Amino acid sequence: MRRLLLLASFLVLPLAALLFAQWPLRELVQAGSRQANDGAQILFALYAAVAVTAASRAGIHLSAGHTADSPGPAARWRAWALAACIVPWAIFMLWISAGSVWQSLAGLEKFPETLSPGYFLIKLAVWLLLWLALLQALLDLRARRK
Repeated sequence: MRRLLLLASFLVLPLAALLFAQWPLRELVQAGSRQANDGAQILFALYAAVAVTAASRAGIHLSAGHTADSPGPAARWRAWALAACIVPWAIFMLWISAGSVWQSLAGLEKFPETLSPGYFLIKLAVWLLLWLALLQALLDLRARRK
């Protein structure tokens, strides 16, 4: 999990480059700015999907006066409370979005405005976010079990 989060952190560099490139492409080149925007949307979706779990692992997301490595009954209670919220939500969202995501993936859905390929990757990023949140909740439960 740590390697995935580290690799995803490097998405911010091409994301920033694509966002920066939009203005010169639109104003000077007068072409390609919408495609740069589409690429930036894909990178942002993937980055944001992983960033939520990375923040949770670092103990800076959903934190209310706790440290990530705090031992004891409060940490176990918190892990169970978070799992009670996250696990049913993630499973429900995976189930509800399954048809839309599979349809998008099967058709390799394109961006509606530009018809650039890759819109299906944004929908897959939603699933990535849900699976990572579910996995992190279960890992927290396992770690606090001891």
